[in-house]
Amino acid sequence: MLTWLARISLILLARLVSGVSIRWVGCRPDGDCQRVYIANHTSHLDGIVIWAALPPKVRAKTRLVAAQDYWLGGPVRRFLALRVLNVILVDRENVSKRNNPLYRMLEEMGDKYSIIIFPEGGRSTSGIIGEFKSGVFYLVKKKPELELIPVYLDNMNRILPKGVLLPAPLLSRAFFGAPIWYERNESKEVFLERARNSVLSLKKNVSRKEVGDALDSKG
Repeated sequence: MLTWLARISLILLARLVSGVSIRWVGCRPDGDCQRVYIANHTSHLDGIVIWAALPPKVRAKTRLVAAQDYWLGGPVRRFLALRVLNVILVDRENVSKRNNPLYRMLEEMGDKYSIIIFPEGGRSTSGIIGEFKSGVFYLVKKKPELELIPVYLDNMNRILPKGVLLPAPLLSRAFFGAPIWYERNESKEVFLERARNSVLSLKKNVSRKEVGDALDSKG
């Protein structure tokens, strides 16, 4: 009961603080398809907001991948990670062949769970979407049937930017784009650029629409 109440409270709080509006512009929610949601990263709240934005049946089969050194850094975060969010925790400090986050993700996903990841590898303070790290490439190379869904989060950097402890309630948006897949024999460099561009294209479409709306309002 406590876990259920905490989960519902977290979903409502995440939506309230972020004021997130959700746009499925290139796909629809699907709880039967195993997906990897790849998103830009500017705030500690990003993963929770994406997770909370999903419909209940999809959310139940979707897990956030996050750093264990952060989420195990206190009793509240530990409870949220292990009991409420069912986070897949990866060790980013002691990476080796035997302790590879990739194997941890594949094992925890199985054939059931979709995941939310941030391929930049860290939060951006500039708003610029950085180069994608190689982990997502090796993940989909191991499981090429995975459907990658680009996600662009708009305005999250102002709600809980890096270095800030308390969120400032503002309006944000989450755009879910058209899926992409790993193509057989595709090089790491080509795939990572294509994956990054799928998120960038959502950002550019948002910017173009805002400019168009502003011009229409002046006209």
